[in-house]
Amino acid sequence: MHDERRRIEERVERVHNQRVKPAIYAAAVPFEVEAWQAPGEPVPFAEAAAAAYEPFAMDTPWGPPWGTTWFRMRGQVPAEWAGRRVEAVIDLGFVGDWPGNQAEALVHLTDGTPLKAVNPLNQYVPIGNPATGGEVIDYLVEAASNPDILANDFAGPTPLGDVLTAGDRPLYTFRRADIAVLDEEVWHLDLDLQVLRELMVHLGEHEPRRHEIMHALDRAMDALDLDDVSGSAAAVRAVLAPVLASPAHASAHTISGVGHAHIDSAWLWPIRETKRKTSRTFSNVTSLAEEYDDFIFACSQAQQYEWVRDNYPQVWARIQESVKKGQWAPVGGMWVESDGNLPGGEAIARQLVHGKRFFIEHFGIETKGVWLPDSFGYNAAYPQLAKLAGNDWFLTQKISWNQTNKFPHHTFWWEGIDGTRIFTHFPPVDTYNARFSGEEMDRAVRNYSEKGGGSRSLAPFGWGDGGGGPTREIMERARRLADLEGSPKVVVEHPDAFFAKAREEYPDAPVWVGELYLELHRATYTTQARTKQGNRRSEHKLREAELWATTAALHAPGYAYPYAALDRLWKTVLLHQFHDILPGSSIAWVHREAEAEYARVAEELEVLTAEAVAALSGGRGGDTARVFNTSPYDRAEVVRTPAGAPAYVEVPANGSAPLAGAEPARPVTVSGRVLDNGLVRVEVAEDGTLSSVFDLRADREVLADQGNLLRLHTDLPNYWDAWDIDKHYQNRYTDLLDPDSVTVVEEDPLVGAIRVTRSFGKGSTITQTITLRAGSPRIDFETDIDWHEAEKILKAAFPVDIRAAHSSAEIQFGHIQRPTHTNTSWEAARFEVSGHRWVHIGEPGYGVAVINDSTYGHDVSRTVREDGGTTTTVRLSLVRAPRIPDPEADQGRHRFAYALLPGASIEDAVAEGYSLNLPLRVADATDAAPGPVVSVDGDGVTVEAVKLADDESGDVVVRLYESRGGRATGVLRTGFPLAGARVTDLLERPLEPAVVGEDGSVAVALRPFQILTLRLERQPSGR
Repeated sequence: MHDERRRIEERVERVHNQRVKPAIYAAAVPFEVEAWQAPGEPVPFAEAAAAAYEPFAMDTPWGPPWGTTWFRMRGQVPAEWAGRRVEAVIDLGFVGDWPGNQAEALVHLTDGTPLKAVNPLNQYVPIGNPATGGEVIDYLVEAASNPDILANDFAGPTPLGDVLTAGDRPLYTFRRADIAVLDEEVWHLDLDLQVLRELMVHLGEHEPRRHEIMHALDRAMDALDLDDVSGSAAAVRAVLAPVLASPAHASAHTISGVGHAHIDSAWLWPIRETKRKTSRTFSNVTSLAEEYDDFIFACSQAQQYEWVRDNYPQVWARIQESVKKGQWAPVGGMWVESDGNLPGGEAIARQLVHGKRFFIEHFGIETKGVWLPDSFGYNAAYPQLAKLAGNDWFLTQKISWNQTNKFPHHTFWWEGIDGTRIFTHFPPVDTYNARFSGEEMDRAVRNYSEKGGGSRSLAPFGWGDGGGGPTREIMERARRLADLEGSPKVVVEHPDAFFAKAREEYPDAPVWVGELYLELHRATYTTQARTKQGNRRSEHKLREAELWATTAALHAPGYAYPYAALDRLWKTVLLHQFHDILPGSSIAWVHREAEAEYARVAEELEVLTAEAVAALSGGRGGDTARVFNTSPYDRAEVVRTPAGAPAYVEVPANGSAPLAGAEPARPVTVSGRVLDNGLVRVEVAEDGTLSSVFDLRADREVLADQGNLLRLHTDLPNYWDAWDIDKHYQNRYTDLLDPDSVTVVEEDPLVGAIRVTRSFGKGSTITQTITLRAGSPRIDFETDIDWHEAEKILKAAFPVDIRAAHSSAEIQFGHIQRPTHTNTSWEAARFEVSGHRWVHIGEPGYGVAVINDSTYGHDVSRTVREDGGTTTTVRLSLVRAPRIPDPEADQGRHRFAYALLPGASIEDAVAEGYSLNLPLRVADATDAAPGPVVSVDGDGVTVEAVKLADDESGDVVVRLYESRGGRATGVLRTGFPLAGARVTDLLERPLEPAVVGEDGSVAVALRPFQILTLRLERQPSGR
């Protein structure tokens, strides 16, 4: 039987590939083709239409890296083809079958109307079905010659990732440009054979259905006339019809197919190319919707819709029409499919706000789910944020990539750090680019973890990553698999419909508590450090600009709140939080532009903030300098005067104070390499590490070994260089213990500082200024690195004399605890984790925090010393040096700061995290500067954002959260007359009245890590 099966399989495969497929197009005539190479960047259609074209022959090389070649194609449908299905068939010289990272093109009519894109497995453009015969065809084809960065599976670094280094050698050879007849009977036979062959292969050897299909295929081959495939195709299909008509079992798993085209907003191509990718893919999708009434396409990322609206209005109009027909489903409700770990809490809130508002405004649709199939893990604040934005469900896929442990659920309730749960699905097909292959259908059923509880799963289908989307062949597969014995049932439907059915049949689905940690791509917390720093600083500068603009709008006559500018800047930052930009996994071109964009954002936000602060002084310089505190915590610390001298100031949260402030209780003393401020004593060793940090308040040594030990590891992951850090990196390293110099650089009663410089490796240098200031136990490490290493990672270690059962790392609107042991494979897999502004470790009665201003990756480990004590070590990941896909990733200059905070509680860590990331601002202002817009009394109640309402009503919006992990009560007071207050969702829509006291204060009661948005209405006299 085995030999018979093999004979039939080989027979079918050969006849299918060598006879049936070549007969799909029955006749063809070539286009007359001319070409024009656009100089430099892409040009508008009108410029291309007016260009001078030259004759172009097939089999001619074309397309320099990142170039655009326009082809004019002219031809006429032969009269004798009347009544037949006629198409244009274009092969640009496609390499393989993935459409995202190679040549692709958009076909236009000569009036500029976009028709459809051509991709490797989507090479046709409809002409007539049926054709009338004699049609004159005149196309202008905008072809992009994007290089294949994935060539040889990332085998080595390539200069192709930036237009500045890619060269100009043509990449592709044009193979075909024809007007052709599609033989529909043969085309359908091809699809019948595909579906049945793949189903047969994936059925068990002992299943009768497998043998039924096998013998039907054998009989079908007997019915096929090899010399007349077209003439015998109908007879062959008739042989196969009975096995295709056999219905699925009543208990068969149901797969809800959702058309999808994952388009990375940047990755192995720059943002400018994504703008064109959206037009190509969306043209394909709207064309397919016209052909298949049962087609439904789910599409996320409001940013991409906006690009199409602004650049391709005709495609935009087709999208709007498809939405009205119910064939196009906006999903996700986010500005982009952002990274799931690195954006700050307020940034994720704004992702949801801007995305959902776009879909409401332009389509009248409020999306109901978060669609994030490809992000590299998901923070545990997502359930609450998703629900506060009005979402009912969450979809992810990437966890299927786990390196060590198989995630145990596919349909489940995900519970966040505050206790909020959201219904979540993780498609067992294990891809967001499904094609309904036999392998995928088999995998979806085998994988599905909830057998016996649930009976359905979701499969996003269509070409993705670089776009492309669903094809007619995939839709035909879905139709054949709708009710086919031996296969799961396939129904094409809206994801909302799937989630409603899944939740109804499985309301008691299992619960997963905490983060969805991806056991892969751990290096994305560190790679491209300047991109990550740009994001962190942009988020905090936006907070600062909004706070002082709100203060000025309330108190400075004539000042206009910069709604449009802040909206635009937020959207720029949100775009760059896309899950291949912020994680550092894109080509050089993307990160080069990101750094420049962040610089522009910072410059513009600085102007907006300075204007708001100046308005508080009536638009003129005041007679005294004031210090402005954007942090939600009162601060007493040392700042620099405009002349550069240190000064000690006390400034209220969200407010300001005169620069001339109080005196600290004790001065800083510097003795040799010892810094002492009466709170802590810091000793710097000859090798530049910290030999001691003694907490004078607690009378205990903090360190268990060398502090701020810089360790350089070899870092060559098994695959995916920019994405991954594999555990073996820990086994080979060099400790940087040979400084060039250790020098006292500041000795003042308010500030003491020691500078350590080091040279190492391939010409790299590190300069660190270790600073202790009066009145604070925080020890700062201001770091300047000139980095020239390759395939290395630099870590900074703080081994602390604390027995900590877990570490706490700040995440969005709270923090998460992770065990410091590795009892299970799940814990061992978390050898590199993410956090935001701080990591805290503690034992009963004492804790230490490590603070940072732009670092996300870290690890925490425990060892038992010979004296029986326990050392818990926190190590920050400072900078990496991967070479793929960007050969120059992280090379050059980096400036950042981190800090050690001895004797710290969680609340101390929260406060100092804000302080390090929101430096006090010194500016000229009047003594009569207004007080804080809002102030809060109540431990653990933290103000995250202060702004004016987006509807320009003049209402003040304040976002609070509980930051310690316990219940909190407090009172919010305003710096303006309050007329009323309401609790709102993230979109600032009212949920319920807030409790306002007779004195105008607002009572606040929060559960652990609860987020609360308040909308505060001003009394008319305060306007």
